[in-house]
Amino acid sequence: MMKSTLEEQQAFVAVVDNGSITAAAERLGLTVSGVSRALNRLERKLETTLLRRTTRRLELTEEGETFLGHARSILAAVDNAEEAIANRHDRPRGRLRINAAPSFMQFVIVPVVGEFRDRYPGITLELDTHDRFIDLLEQRVDLAIRIGELEDSSLHARPLGHSPLRLLASPDYLKRHGAPLGVGDLAQHSLLGFSQLDHLNDWPLLDAHGEPFHVKPSLSASSGPTLLELVLAGEGIACLADYMTLAPRQSGALVDVLPEQTQFRTQRINVVYYRQSALSQRARLFMEFLAERLPGNYLRA
Repeated sequence: MMKSTLEEQQAFVAVVDNGSITAAAERLGLTVSGVSRALNRLERKLETTLLRRTTRRLELTEEGETFLGHARSILAAVDNAEEAIANRHDRPRGRLRINAAPSFMQFVIVPVVGEFRDRYPGITLELDTHDRFIDLLEQRVDLAIRIGELEDSSLHARPLGHSPLRLLASPDYLKRHGAPLGVGDLAQHSLLGFSQLDHLNDWPLLDAHGEPFHVKPSLSASSGPTLLELVLAGEGIACLADYMTLAPRQSGALVDVLPEQTQFRTQRINVVYYRQSALSQRARLFMEFLAERLPGNYLRA
């Protein structure tokens, strides 16, 4: 049996992770035919079928499942060996895939990416966004930013800080509709909230009976950035975390609503990684960079 090459193993893993040969080719920067040939060579060398090809998707065979785990280990070992040599020359290098909610990625990570790349030019960043929590192993994510309480015991967590919540509106909206003087007045206003994550519609207020104030939005959206654009456009009042709204609050494009009645409540921000994974130097450097860079600008300790 002929030995498989790293290129063939890399192509196989990329096809599995990306769901198609076309997507794998784009990820690897290769042609579709190049990835397809590498996959065919690998199966010929192993004298087995690794992937069943249907009209709609690719499906791992039992042999493919077995080989996938070994291929991942081999590619990870090569990455670690190359990283170890680079570290000896004090030049950290390699791929680092980071996952975060779209709002945190847009308003917190993206503004500091340039500084990190200048500091560590050998590290190739891949920024991945999802509103919902993902499986770090399945998605080959090195580090993820988690907002709120952690429930997954398989994850290590390093706290980055807390981000306060506050009610906000544009000056134009308040000029047209008047500023509410108490919690009861909110019933006469356009309240903006989340369409999918309903717990985020628990605002840091108490109603007339001293109960937590839960909003039924008159206009809702599935993501924080969309809500921010709506409130900036004067569509109503929203409750958003400080890390999203630093710039518009500083410029006066957004102002506080009911600050005296707002209870101090924060969202916890953690950077997490899989408990059984060996943390690479590049992942440690990024965690340290965030811990150094973010508190004070976006988060409270």
